[in-house]
Amino acid sequence: MAQLENFRLKVFRSVAEHLNFRKASEHLFLTQPAVTLQIKALENDLGVRLFDRSANRVALTAQGSVLLRYARKISALAAQAEHELGAEGGQFSGELSLGVSTTIAQYVLPRLIGAFLDEHPRVQLGLRSGNTEQVVQLVLDGNVAIGLIEGPARERGVHTEPFMRDELVLIVPPNSDPAHFSAQQLLASSLLMREQGSGSRHVVEAALEKSRLKLKSFKSVMDLDSTEAIKSAVEAGLGVGFVSRWAISKELELGALRVAQVRGLTMARHFSLVTRTGPTQQGLTEAFRLFALTRGKLQSNSGKPRRLRPSTR
Repeated sequence: MAQLENFRLKVFRSVAEHLNFRKASEHLFLTQPAVTLQIKALENDLGVRLFDRSANRVALTAQGSVLLRYARKISALAAQAEHELGAEGGQFSGELSLGVSTTIAQYVLPRLIGAFLDEHPRVQLGLRSGNTEQVVQLVLDGNVAIGLIEGPARERGVHTEPFMRDELVLIVPPNSDPAHFSAQQLLASSLLMREQGSGSRHVVEAALEKSRLKLKSFKSVMDLDSTEAIKSAVEAGLGVGFVSRWAISKELELGALRVAQVRGLTMARHFSLVTRTGPTQQGLTEAFRLFALTRGKLQSNSGKPRRLRPSTR
């Protein structure tokens, strides 16, 4: 089925939401000159300037902000029409925008969307990643239809629901000894942490506080901006860190990292789906939400990460 949303409006919406022509071109799988050409053509058609451009920034004009508001409404209506027309035999089509926090994007989402696209091959996915706070903001701003986050969402205006269990575990270098840490041994270590705003960091801080362990009491604390950076630093012997069990299956198999138990310290959590509060989700967004809830429950009940098998229906 052809997409009902006007192509130039779709290009405009991407540039307006990214405020960056290069990022918009990557998102749309177009060249940057092609994106620029579409924007200029749209400005000529409308007789207004939509963006203020300078060497270092792109900003919406007042007219651009008005058009973005209507472009989002047009996109939502077009998507709803596509969903209702295309949901034959349980299959959906159209574009679904997801905001995904970092750990989920790297270690969980590929399996999840692979299985979803096996069932709905005509769906086009647009993905934007960031930490939990950034993903929640994307949902609030209407830049994505649904978010998948690691930590709690404290902001008003969003609804969250858990869809998959997770556990943060302490990873140590492969030659580390012992495999069990006391609180005192943990405090004597250099702790590698995710950055502020990360859902993983929030869980670690809450668990440490519950156990009356303060960050300032550690030998040292280093903030890193990704789970991969923490794993590499631990493997290099720079310290220890708490990461999702989903993130280390390969390293454990290869013997590159070990998991150490900390007496009296557990960090169980749930990954959550987040949507804006308001009317019940419809069509493709609701189909993905229900799919994620169902598959997430299957994964959680399995007790360990495993490949999501596509449906055979």
